[in-house]
Amino acid sequence: MSDDSSSKIVADLRQWIASAPVGGKLPSTRSLVARYGASPVTVQKALRTLAAHGLVDTRPGVGTFVRTVATPRPSDYGWQTSALAALGNKVPKLPAALQGASNDVIALHSGYPDRELLPERLVRAAFGRAARSEAVVSRPRAPGMEELQSWFASELAAVTPAGIRQPAASDVVVQPGSQGALSTIFRTLVGTGRILLMESPTYWGAILAAEQAGVVIVPVRSGSHGPDSDELARAFEETGARAFYAQPNFASPTGALWSSELADRVLSVVRAHSAFLIEDDAAHDFGITADSSPIAARDDGGHVVYIRSLAKSVSPAVRVAAVIARGPAHERILADTQVQSMYVSGVLQGVALDVVTHPSWKAHQRNVRQLLRARRDLLVESLREHAPNVHLDAVPRGGINLWVRLPDTSDLDQVVLECKSAGVIIGAGDDWFPAEATGKYLRLTYAGPNPSTFPDAARTLGRIVG
Repeated sequence: MSDDSSSKIVADLRQWIASAPVGGKLPSTRSLVARYGASPVTVQKALRTLAAHGLVDTRPGVGTFVRTVATPRPSDYGWQTSALAALGNKVPKLPAALQGASNDVIALHSGYPDRELLPERLVRAAFGRAARSEAVVSRPRAPGMEELQSWFASELAAVTPAGIRQPAASDVVVQPGSQGALSTIFRTLVGTGRILLMESPTYWGAILAAEQAGVVIVPVRSGSHGPDSDELARAFEETGARAFYAQPNFASPTGALWSSELADRVLSVVRAHSAFLIEDDAAHDFGITADSSPIAARDDGGHVVYIRSLAKSVSPAVRVAAVIARGPAHERILADTQVQSMYVSGVLQGVALDVVTHPSWKAHQRNVRQLLRARRDLLVESLREHAPNVHLDAVPRGGINLWVRLPDTSDLDQVVLECKSAGVIIGAGDDWFPAEATGKYLRLTYAGPNPSTFPDAARTLGRIVG
């Protein structure tokens, strides 16, 4: 029977319900079938529509009745004030990077790449294969799928210098995304009330995770080439900290890529203070004119705790990451992971492994490198031509964003607001500072949709900044 028949039944019953008493019983399905010459399926579809609109209640084996309408009353949540008082008043503020944007604006704020930069065909095929596998009905191991653990370990082992013990699959703990990994690491290796050194500026998600874990953040100034190792050493000496969070490869937001010499100096400082370097390699797959060079490959003493995520390079729907750690630190991370998430979906692990081991994965990565380079160069050239007052300290050699500074006289919030009104969404740099911002900065993403609009965005920004 057609949808038109179902619609007619719905319309007639709506009229009947309008004048029926509350709790009144509707005609039976059999009588409605006879009245309208419709199939039982069509009648049931009509009744489901009425139920979805809140007009009737269906009681299996009894019948369908006009729904009782309760008199709405104001909600009273006042009791929660005292219940939550001990936790403090701070509610995490989500940054601009997580804001949604309509298709009619120019989006330079998102931290996730456009679909053009994702291996969509590989991901769709991988989900299809995963749906037919045992993963849909089985519980995976807490540390992760063995084959995926081996892949993460072998990727890092491939760049491990001779003489350094290569990571093993057993060193890997698969995580439900890098954000969960950060929370676990800050809880287990730093601890509530303890000090964590952190690059400033740095990834906003790490700042939020540290605050939620109750650790005390001490910023260490960093920039387009990374932190000063002497300043880092002083921070360790003055604070007694035992952990430093950093992004040595294509950092967010600065795009910094540490030199080999700086990496060695930082590792020496960390070792000298018997501390951990928490290395976040979130942009590993987004090299443009350079490749990611993990510091974890230089260490076999358990000082470097390495985070490697696939959510941005494979798909935001595949929130799979890994932590590679050794010694008691590994055991603590595994134990916390079991408590927090028990395990990562075997379906998502299977999809991730399928994509990164597919013969086309390397070709996709080469294509992404070319696309990112074209996008980056277009945005850089557009800013230089149309927004000369917007300063770019260095063109990043990888990553997905530019870190630019406005004149000190600029009203940052006003610039962001006026750009939004003009159809250009940008992210204020304040979100990336764990303490006070040291200037008027913007993070502009060149991995978003419609790169052909970059010149228009630069014109708008240039006009507003002046």
